[in-house]
Amino acid sequence: MQNILLPVFYLPPISWFSEFLNPENEVTFEQFENFPKQTYRNRANIFGANGQLSLIIPIHHNGSRIYKDIEVSYREDWQKLHWKSIKTAYQSSPYFEYYEDKLIKLYEEKNKFLLDLNLKSIEIIQNILKTDKAHSLNSEYLKNPEQSNFREKFSTKNPSDYDMEEYYQTFSDKMGFLKDLSVLDLICNKGPESVTYIKNIKQL
Repeated sequence: MQNILLPVFYLPPISWFSEFLNPENEVTFEQFENFPKQTYRNRANIFGANGQLSLIIPIHHNGSRIYKDIEVSYREDWQKLHWKSIKTAYQSSPYFEYYEDKLIKLYEEKNKFLLDLNLKSIEIIQNILKTDKAHSLNSEYLKNPEQSNFREKFSTKNPSDYDMEEYYQTFSDKMGFLKDLSVLDLICNKGPESVTYIKNIKQL
């Protein structure tokens, strides 16, 4: 077994789930890091009608920089906007209607903290995937952790370095295949086959 330290993301990308669900990995989530901007911690990429669309959770600036204390802002109704964008993107996909009732639960209550919201998003996806991978939360920030450090592994700015087989996406006929989007894209298009797909992903 390999112990790995994973960041906690919002509706994480497919590559993140390939590490999380890897049976060889024992997973600890990082909650004490300084909150880095422009990462998947408060954004998820989906496939909209015009290509890649980033769903970004606005942050309430309360002075804290520690991730577990970062608060979500509800000054704008971003929940309504995110759900409308997801529905528009995936309502014609093969499996959206099967998972809609579970997915909407993420937008029906207001979590104060981003960490709690993201953990809930992972719990909902696990429920859809019918997986129950255990994880723990770390108890302090360590610059050089004992675990394999994946905190900076998944970049919103650089292309994914995971090898993924192309699958049919709702708008791929028009736009071509978009790799390593939020796992949401995978489950809406592949449904029950998603877990097998995730387990076959290899790092380049």
